[in-house]
Amino acid sequence: MRGLLADTTPLRNPYFRRLWSANIVTVIGAQLTVVAVPAQIYALTGSSAYVGLTGLFGLVPLVVFGLWGGALADVMDRRTILQFTTAGLIATSAGFWLQAALHVGSVWLLLGLFSVQQAFFAVNQPTRSAVLPRLLPVTQLPAANSLNMTVMQAGAIAGPMVGGALIPLVGFSWLYLADTLSLFATLWAVLRLPRLPMEGPVGTPGLRAVVDGLSYLRGHPVLLMSFLVDLIAMIFGMPRALFPEVAHVDFGGPAGGGLAFALLFAAIPIGAVVGGVFSGWVSRVQRQGVAVVVAIVVWGLAIVGFGLAVALADTGPHLMLALAVLMLVIGGAADMASAAFRMSMLQSAASDSVRGRLQGVFIVVVAGGPRIADVAHGGVAAIAGTAATAAGGGVLVVVLVVAAALAVPVFVRYRLGEPVE
Repeated sequence: MRGLLADTTPLRNPYFRRLWSANIVTVIGAQLTVVAVPAQIYALTGSSAYVGLTGLFGLVPLVVFGLWGGALADVMDRRTILQFTTAGLIATSAGFWLQAALHVGSVWLLLGLFSVQQAFFAVNQPTRSAVLPRLLPVTQLPAANSLNMTVMQAGAIAGPMVGGALIPLVGFSWLYLADTLSLFATLWAVLRLPRLPMEGPVGTPGLRAVVDGLSYLRGHPVLLMSFLVDLIAMIFGMPRALFPEVAHVDFGGPAGGGLAFALLFAAIPIGAVVGGVFSGWVSRVQRQGVAVVVAIVVWGLAIVGFGLAVALADTGPHLMLALAVLMLVIGGAADMASAAFRMSMLQSAASDSVRGRLQGVFIVVVAGGPRIADVAHGGVAAIAGTAATAAGGGVLVVVLVVAAALAVPVFVRYRLGEPVE
C-alpha cells in the first residue's frame, strides 16, 4: 500500500510545505468562484452560449499574459512576481464580491472581472511552477506535482459541492467573499519564500524573449507533443460549459446551483484526487510518453460515456446522473496522471533560464484549452444539443490523440531520464 499511496517526500522542504498547505485553504475559495461565475451568468441569461463566453474572455488574457508572464519570470525575482500577482487575485475576487453584493446584475461586468482575474492568474501560475525546481531536487518533481494537483482537485471537489448547495441559500456574494479571504493564506506563504532572483545574465521580458522561448520548443518535439495532446484532450473533451444546462434541463435541477450541478462540477476533481492519492506508481513509470497517450485515450472514452449518459437521461434521471458522474470521475483520474507526467517532463528538461517561458506556454495550453472548449461546446450545444456535443468531442479526442502519437513516434518512445528531443 505504501508503494501505491502518494509520495510525500517533498513536504519535508519548509518552503514547499508552506505553499502546499496554503493551497489547501486557497483552492477551496478559488473553486467557489469557478462555480459561482458560470452559475451567476446562467442565472442572469439562461444561456449556455453566454456561459461559454467565459472561455473567450478568459482565453485572451491567458495567452497574452501567460506568455509575457513566463518571460517576466525569467528576468525578475520570482518571489516578487508571486507577491504582486497574488495581491491582484485578491483584488479581483473582492470585485466579484462587490458586484454580487450590490446586485449589479451585469453579465459584461462579470466577464470583464473574469478577464482581469485570468490575467493575474496567467502571470502567477508559470512563475509558481518555475519556482519548484529551485526549491526541490529533480527526482522529487513528479511527486511534488502530484501533491499539488491532488490538493487543487480536492478543493475543486469541495468548492462545487459547497458552492452548488449554498448558491440557492445565500447567493453569490458570500462565495466570492470566501474566495477573497482564502487568498490571504497563499499571500502569507509567498511572503515566507526566500528571494528567487535569476542566476546568471538575464534579458528583457519583451517579445524577443517570448519568441526565444517558443523557438526552444520548436527544437524539442517531445515537449511540443506534450502540449499538443493536452490541447486535443481539453478542446474537444472538456464539457464543463454544458454542466449548468445539463444539470437543469437533463437532470431536473434548479436553474442556479443544486445537487446535480454540484456533482457534475465536482466529478472530474474527485477522480483527480483519487488518482492523486494513489499516485505512488507515477514515480516508477519509465515510458512516460506512452503513459500520457493512454491516459488521454481513457479521458476521451470517459467523456463519450458521459455524453451517452446525458442522452439517456430520460430513461432514468437518477441512474443516468450517477453514470454521468462516474464517467467524469474516471476521466478526472486519467487527466491527473497525464498532467503529472507532462509537467515533470517540462520541468526536468528545461534550463532555469528558459523555464519560466516554457511554464508560460504550459499554462496557456492547460488553462487556455478549456477556455476554447467553453466557447466551442457552448456554441455547438446550441445547435446539436448537449449530449451529442459531449459524446462527439470524446470520440474526436481518442481519434486525434492516437493519430498524433502515430505521427510523432519519438513522443511514444520517450522514457524517463532520456534527453528530451
